[in-house]
Amino acid sequence: MSKRYKKLPKDSKELSAVTIDKILNTIKANCTAKFDESVDLSFIINNKQKKNEINLRTVVNLPGGTGKTVKVAVVCEDAKIEEAKAANADIVGGDDFVEKIKNGELNFEKLICTPSMMIKLSKLGKILGPKGLMPNPKLGTVTNDISKAVNEAKAGQAEIRNDKDGNIGLSIGKKSFDDDKLIKNYNAVIDTLEKEKSNLTIKGDLIKQVYITSSMGVSYKIKLEKNF
Repeated sequence: MSKRYKKLPKDSKELSAVTIDKILNTIKANCTAKFDESVDLSFIINNKQKKNEINLRTVVNLPGGTGKTVKVAVVCEDAKIEEAKAANADIVGGDDFVEKIKNGELNFEKLICTPSMMIKLSKLGKILGPKGLMPNPKLGTVTNDISKAVNEAKAGQAEIRNDKDGNIGLSIGKKSFDDDKLIKNYNAVIDTLEKEKSNLTIKGDLIKQVYITSSMGVSYKIKLEKNF
């Protein structure tokens, strides 16, 4: 362990859970790396059900942004190209762009497409899938409303997806963010999870525990203000 890490608080996970507004100062004080560390959440969900496991996959629009610049690409028919460009998509194309992706040109971080073009992209699952770039209607990246999808992707989105062990990890911003922005982003995540639970068949609470940390810091338990 580095000298910097050894100076961080010990046994932070043993402390009592507190609400997010009361722990942010501590999280920021632990951000001793030279870069602007991310503020990250880790959820442990109740995914082990008798009949089936819970599989969550959705996106949340973060009102305070992510602190990152996202390069957005759009695959669409010719009639939608000007709409995509007007929404400030970084890369826009049709069949020619699909061919470039097929040849391994993946110089973007978010891919949006229209339903009619999804038939062509679906054949590139082995290329886009492992990178997490395959458009998905559930994530709002397969749509005819290209302008809305691009604007939301640029404004700040985070994907919510649990692994096989029931863990969800995502960032809600940077150390440099005002507390108000981080709290708004946190509440947006909680609201999204609450809405997702209403679509699930689940026994008991969805969330078992929540932790917060920074990129190079230690984690603390967060107290949920309500159970769901």
